[in-house]
Amino acid sequence: MAADAAPGSRPARQNGDAPEIREYLTRLSRRVRGLRARRGMTRKDLSWHSGISERYLAQLENGEANPSIALLWRIAIAMDVDFADLFGEARERGPEGYPPLWQLLEQLDEAGQQQAYTLLAQYFGSREGHAQGIALIGLRGAGKTTLGKRLAAAFGVPFVRLGTLIEELGGIGLSELFSLGGQKAYRRLERQALERAIAEHPLCVLETGGSMVSEPGTFERLRERFYTVWLTARPEEHMERVIAQGDFRPMQGNDEAMEDLRRILAEREPFYRRADAALDTSGRSIEASLADLVEIARPCLEQDDQPARRLRR
Repeated sequence: MAADAAPGSRPARQNGDAPEIREYLTRLSRRVRGLRARRGMTRKDLSWHSGISERYLAQLENGEANPSIALLWRIAIAMDVDFADLFGEARERGPEGYPPLWQLLEQLDEAGQQQAYTLLAQYFGSREGHAQGIALIGLRGAGKTTLGKRLAAAFGVPFVRLGTLIEELGGIGLSELFSLGGQKAYRRLERQALERAIAEHPLCVLETGGSMVSEPGTFERLRERFYTVWLTARPEEHMERVIAQGDFRPMQGNDEAMEDLRRILAEREPFYRRADAALDTSGRSIEASLADLVEIARPCLEQDDQPARRLRR
């Protein structure tokens, strides 16, 4: 159970700390809040697995606390991220290598960097291979299950839910897995489930969990073997669809559910954008979205006597 206080820490003295310290604590608060959103963890989840009270975590994420190194270490362990990720220093400095290349990339906007990545992957990446089908990524409520099942039926291929494979491997439901094993156990089984899907299904439509993109190695493995499609929608529609399915968990005990949802989308969007294609289902019927998805997926799923399907990168 989470402690009421955070040992080894003290409240940030907004009027006493130097401006540089306040600025650093503000950056740290945004980083912790962003990583939590990217991992798909509620503040309650993080509190449970770190042993730190929700109240203190709220203060930390609002820049009102000055945490100790030991406390930050507990947070990193609970989120299953590297300790350095809490500070983002390595990312801000940029990777070591050929300076002119990084200088060129820094001059590009997001769209330009995406295009540069695609071109570099075509020539230097390890993604040349046979596409094993379509992998649908995105947040809950985008239509991954509904559209995925219909897409698979349209081409006569299996529809595989990675969440189901994870439950089979773990022997318990996803909510119990998160509760008992935390992020580390879930991410380990998620990777095993992906490898199982790759081994057992030469061609399929694969539905992935929304937070897979926050696990770089697993997401890259997915992109090596599948043509990825990001299904997206407006935050309000994501929420409405989940609730319409009878799942009220996003709203239970969370007065900031919509704000949290927007934050999750904002944190994950740069990763979702690395998909090979994107389909916005906002304000569209299932039939209209499916028609577009069929055309996107046709080169990978159409079974004929043509040579093996190639990944289009």
